[in-house]
Amino acid sequence: DKPAKAKSGGKAKKKKWSKGKSRDKLNNAPLFDKATYAKLVEEVPKYKLITPSIVSERLKVRGSLARFGLKELHDKGLIKLVDKHGSQVIYTRTSNEGQEE
Repeated sequence: DKPAKAKSGGKAKKKKWSKGKSRDKLNNAPLFDKATYAKLVEEVPKYKLITPSIVSERLKVRGSLARFGLKELHDKGLIKLVDKHGSQVIYTRTSNEGQEE
């Protein structure tokens, strides 16, 4: 007779592998429509910290589009460049803008 321990062996449940963490797909707009562009011109110059990632997140547009929009705002003099790095550009609002925050 085998001990009870030996008899119950091999009946343990096999570990199930998780399917990994899944992220929701961002459905960001590839082009500016009139409403979004108006929002860009109106609201973005009022942000204290302005980066392409913040604009992309808040306006639900692609990153490349956000970069382009910020470049345009900078050329118009609506926002001020703080630092330009290889992959991340940082702007801030121009100092004569009313400080709401």
